[in-house]
Amino acid sequence: MNWTRDFGLTMRMILTSLLLLIVYLIFLGVLAALGFPFESLLLVAALMAFLQYYFSDKLVLWSTKTRIVEEDEYPELHRMVESLAARAGLPKPKIGIMVSPVPNAFATGRSPKNAVVAVTDSIMRTLNREELEAVLAHEISHVKNRDMLTLTMASFISMLAFLIMRNWIFISLFNNRDNNMGALILVYVVSIVVWLVSTLLTRALSRYREFAADRGSAVLTGNPQALISALTKISGRMDYIPAEKKQEVEGANAFFIIPALSGNTLMELFSTHPPLEKRVAALQELGAQMRGY
Repeated sequence: MNWTRDFGLTMRMILTSLLLLIVYLIFLGVLAALGFPFESLLLVAALMAFLQYYFSDKLVLWSTKTRIVEEDEYPELHRMVESLAARAGLPKPKIGIMVSPVPNAFATGRSPKNAVVAVTDSIMRTLNREELEAVLAHEISHVKNRDMLTLTMASFISMLAFLIMRNWIFISLFNNRDNNMGALILVYVVSIVVWLVSTLLTRALSRYREFAADRGSAVLTGNPQALISALTKISGRMDYIPAEKKQEVEGANAFFIIPALSGNTLMELFSTHPPLEKRVAALQELGAQMRGY
């Protein structure tokens, strides 16, 4: 199979952006109707969005203590990434190593030109060559689909609502001259609703992009079974990782190929990843299509 653009992902990215824009306009309309001085919050949120856009990859690498490695350090890893990037029609991304007992991988970067594909040292000991190549192809697919940028920008409205939720007491004091506590409580309630809706929308998009990246991996390698095996191994290994070690990397779960959950069960609606069983079933169906069945 040749690489084809995932119109499902494209349409979901467009639809998510439009729905978030509508939510954003409604949110601003409510604030304006209440006479809320939100200009400073908009400025702060815009600055945060700007920093997130330009420095999100560096923040992810810093927070996960991922080190960019050169070709002479990990020549085989570099060769695999370079080959996969060439098949995908992309420039070779930088390659990072994250020291962690949690076997995992992730991709970050706002564009293919500054993308980074990273793996933990433990995943290279857990997977065989074909499985590792399938995982790397999954991450390359995220770069090809440019879904990281969409999620980063889509999180703007959620970030603004969360900012109001976190600082509503300070905002109440700032607006005390109006003695309009009822309006401020309404703003807080609306902020919660906006945060909830925007979070659900971005998480739904995040789950679909994992399906799209799985499909991209199968296309790039021609071996969906290798990714099934890799996902199963990584997921199974998670049960033997100490909870404190998984807690150390939970902040990067949205980027990982398999989330490292420390024990708190998440509702499926709020999950950043689809269930493993659904991913395996989709890959098996794709494998049957590739074999002509």
